[in-house]
Amino acid sequence: MDYIYVTLGLLGLYFGAEWLVSGAVATARRIGISPLVASLVIVGFGTSLPELLVSVRAALSGAPGIALGNVVGSNIANILLIVGTAAVIFPISGWDRSVRRDAATMVASAVFLFFLVQYDVIDRIAGLALLALLALYLLRTYLWARKTGAALDDDVDVETDAMPVWKMALLIIAGLIVLLFGAEFLIRGATELAVHFGVSDAVIGLTVVALGTSLPELATAVVAATRRHSDVAIGNVTGSCIFNTLCILGATAVIAPLPVSAGFATLDVPVMLAASVFFAAMLFVAPKFHRATGVVMLVAYAGYIWALV
Repeated sequence: MDYIYVTLGLLGLYFGAEWLVSGAVATARRIGISPLVASLVIVGFGTSLPELLVSVRAALSGAPGIALGNVVGSNIANILLIVGTAAVIFPISGWDRSVRRDAATMVASAVFLFFLVQYDVIDRIAGLALLALLALYLLRTYLWARKTGAALDDDVDVETDAMPVWKMALLIIAGLIVLLFGAEFLIRGATELAVHFGVSDAVIGLTVVALGTSLPELATAVVAATRRHSDVAIGNVTGSCIFNTLCILGATAVIAPLPVSAGFATLDVPVMLAASVFFAAMLFVAPKFHRATGVVMLVAYAGYIWALV
């Protein structure tokens, strides 16, 4: 039953997020909300809902290792696994150079998290600080987008004119319900598996749960790469890492302070920080992510997983 719970949870998170984002963006466009606002708020927060619900549910159920591991593991998977996979399928090049600004924010947030895990607990004050940094990031992004006239992401495909109102409402309601049940099933199955195999909930959070909540980004990267538009993965990964650290971890710590096990300070967050610095450096100085680079990233991810288990 634990394997069934995990499988149902992963499927629920994937489809729930897809339905919610599609319905919310379509509704925003239909009622005249700025595409800019829809892109920044609805899409950004919507695609982070799996991580948010799983982390909050884990913290409240007495499994803080899963909550913190979910964020750290998702960021590591986003960079090494997802970008690496996309680059192996088709080399990534031609990305918008303005993403460097977001890459710098991603590294800065990783450095801040590295500082936080040196202490025994990420408390509510730290959570509020993370949320304050998120607000500043969103404000800066909004002002830049308004100045440059940026529109809704092209990879968010919603046929608003053809979608009736009832379908929009159904997608939003169904997405929320499926997300909630998916988070519940995933945490229930993951915690029981951790007990069964005698590993910590942190390891389960860093592996099974992190991979599960990163499924939307992985699916997007693979589809984009097969269509030879794998540069789409760059923006998705950068934004996801920022939201995971500032929004998901910040909100979770405010709701329930997170104890920090020693492994996060000595292995997991340093690996996340190193991956973030490498990814940002590539965006600043490299013309493309070659297949060889993708292979190196996948090998590095496999090595990290091997070190965990």
